[in-house]
Amino acid sequence: MSVLPLRNPATGETFGSVTEASPAQVDAAVAKARLAFEAWSATSLSERLRYLTRLRHYLVEHGEELAEKISQATGKVTIEAYMTEIFVTADTIRFYEKHAPQMLAAQPVPTPLVLWPKKSYIHYKPMGVIAVISPWNYPFQLAIIPMLSALVAGNTVILKPSEVTPSTGLLIEELFAVAGLPEGVVTVLHGGREVGSRLVAARPDKIFFTGSAATGKKIMAAAAEHLIPVSLELGGKDPMIVFEDANLERAANGAIWGAFTNSGQVCMSVERLYVHERVYPEFLRLVTEKTKALRQRFPAQAEVGSMTSREQLGIVRAHIEEALAAGAKAVTGGLPQTDSMFIPPTILTDVTPDMKIMREETFGPVLPIMTFSDEAEAIRLANESPYGLNASVWSSDKQRAQRVAEKLLSGNVCINDVIISYANPHLPFGGVKESGIGRYRGPAGLQAFTHSISVIHDPGSKKREFNWYPYTEDQQLMFSGLTRFLYGKRPKWDRPTLKAIWRELKRLR
Repeated sequence: MSVLPLRNPATGETFGSVTEASPAQVDAAVAKARLAFEAWSATSLSERLRYLTRLRHYLVEHGEELAEKISQATGKVTIEAYMTEIFVTADTIRFYEKHAPQMLAAQPVPTPLVLWPKKSYIHYKPMGVIAVISPWNYPFQLAIIPMLSALVAGNTVILKPSEVTPSTGLLIEELFAVAGLPEGVVTVLHGGREVGSRLVAARPDKIFFTGSAATGKKIMAAAAEHLIPVSLELGGKDPMIVFEDANLERAANGAIWGAFTNSGQVCMSVERLYVHERVYPEFLRLVTEKTKALRQRFPAQAEVGSMTSREQLGIVRAHIEEALAAGAKAVTGGLPQTDSMFIPPTILTDVTPDMKIMREETFGPVLPIMTFSDEAEAIRLANESPYGLNASVWSSDKQRAQRVAEKLLSGNVCINDVIISYANPHLPFGGVKESGIGRYRGPAGLQAFTHSISVIHDPGSKKREFNWYPYTEDQQLMFSGLTRFLYGKRPKWDRPTLKAIWRELKRLR
């Protein structure tokens, strides 16, 4: 069996190892989860939520310690680990404690008058075994939040955490052990692509994947062989549009945080910045000053930490090198030292739409800036991307900001803010185009881990229905007249139709 080292990317320190799951262990975990599903799905929602309450209490009591361990696994500064991993998770648990009973309750829906006296409703039924394949950039909350959603809905869960940050997978194992969930309800399988492929081949009832578009396409193709439903939360190349009437001080602060938080390793990072040509010089001055003031070190008293993945560092370096060779200028920052996992926060100007830095997901602390002349050009530039995860529009004109926001091809849009849409648990989250399929978070996100079962209920007192056998001439007259009355240009009843309805009613009685 292969062994994954537990390594701090910021310091290079190795502090342990974990053994990859074998194919037999993957198959056994899925079988065990299937057995556990019957009892877990029959457990009341209030009881399932009590387990989550234990998790929340543990997170609050041990948050600082957990954040330090996440920092050790990822190289991010400790305050970011706490804010974006611990706080967001605790907030999501509280959201489910308050709202899950309503979101998963049977939902009555209207029934057309012609179907009277029937009643209709939607019942939400758990799916079975959910496979969660999580990424390395936010290895705690991007694993645990979909896990919690699946568990609340009554499913059992198998997590395959990223092999880049395996120690966080161990952390999640410990957390659920503390919560005391029944055996088989949650399983963590450590390993790389082979383990992920075997998990997909074991035919779970749903796959929730967060990661790159390239890997997401492979998972979707493999799932299609067995018609396994998938939710894919993939990459982004998110645009930020700054109009001439924007609050430039706020926009500049938002831009550098949106571009450099977690060292730019955020699927919703600001990766393309479009500034109106009239305010470009002043805006560039502001973001340059603010970027130069950022502190970069690990793990505290800093704003920017290290990169997490050495492979991703190579991609970021290649994007910067290509842009500089093609005429772009590094106003601040630039290429990292060859042996360092720290990339200095970098602002690039004189970039063009055909450069990789403006087309492909960079996933690093790089902010490329272009200008635009009018609203139509800004929308066109923002939409010229295969991705569509998040975007932001900055303007003091509320009508214009909303108009532009609704024209952007993006699953999520912020106005005068960045990234923050994910922080509202009431909102669904997901992308369009190559940024993914499906939604999680919010009511739709919780219900996405269920089968929506439509139920229509008749009192059962009549012997037959209007539309049942045997067919008669009166039925034909009745349905023709009813169609004209309900959907025609001049709705009115005619005598033959009324007589046919009367005869049919007598026949039903």
